Amino acid sequence: MLPAPHHDGGLRVRVTAPVSGRDLPIVLLAHGFGSSLEGYGPLADHWAAHGFVVVQPTHLDSRTLGLAADDPSRPRTWRFRVEDMRLVLDHLDVLEAAVPGLRGRLDPGRIAVAGHSFGGQTAGMLLGLRVGDPETGVAEDLSDPRIRAGVLLATAGSGGDSLTPYAAENLPWLRHPDFTRMTAPALVVAGDKDELPMTVRGAAWTTDPYTLSPGDKSLLTLLGAQHFLGGISGYEASETTDENPARVALVQHVTTTYLRHALGLGSAGWAAARTELIESTHPLGCLESKGAPGTLS
Repeated sequence: MLPAPHHDGGLRVRVTAPVSGRDLPIVLLAHGFGSSLEGYGPLADHWAAHGFVVVQPTHLDSRTLGLAADDPSRPRTWRFRVEDMRLVLDHLDVLEAAVPGLRGRLDPGRIAVAGHSFGGQTAGMLLGLRVGDPETGVAEDLSDPRIRAGVLLATAGSGGDSLTPYAAENLPWLRHPDFTRMTAPALVVAGDKDELPMTVRGAAWTTDPYTLSPGDKSLLTLLGAQHFLGGISGYEASETTDENPARVALVQHVTTTYLRHALGLGSAGWAAARTELIESTHPLGCLESKGAPGTLS
């Protein structure tokens, strides 16, 4: 638990870490709407097994917290999510001391952020995505220089005419995103069958964080994948409509090699994955990149 002004009783945080090793890189993982620190085991466990310390806060929109529909905090949950992540970064020493055997083993110079769905927007804002505040109209810079790269999984695209009337009225944080400021390196993961009720553009909407942002970006498109990308949200998650262990394994592999590459821990695995997914026909997905010197596209 970390003290947080907008969380009664504190911010609940889960830490998943390797049992050995030093100078361990860190991944902040933002859950999707309604989920919690209990979700995304297939990602958190895999990343930890490959040398990352994964930190998962439970955001205010989690069903486990039971926030009332008329709670005055609800319209600001999109902003409080970013504050949760900053709070984690500000208290890495506290988390390190709280986990037996972890003290002195973190590398605070190698931090990435990842998020699924609503969590993808949270991650994007920490990488430079600007979201127009529904109350003030101001699109503030909420990026954090401590974060070097990110992974955005099945997350929201552009606003305006791309939104359904329901989304435009009830999800105001989707109305005016500005991806042109999201300059930090990122891997975007999208399913080509991810038909969401928030957009009129179909699955292509979730590729906007790649196509509309500048800089070093890569896009992994999963063939036949719906919103939970084969089952990344949990081992027995009932909301997974396209259960596919091989698809989840591909997400695990590509995101792990990307995180190692982006945090300066070695690029051989990422180069091999790029060759496999760009230069050949893969039955589960394809990869494209832009912005980095010498990359394939």
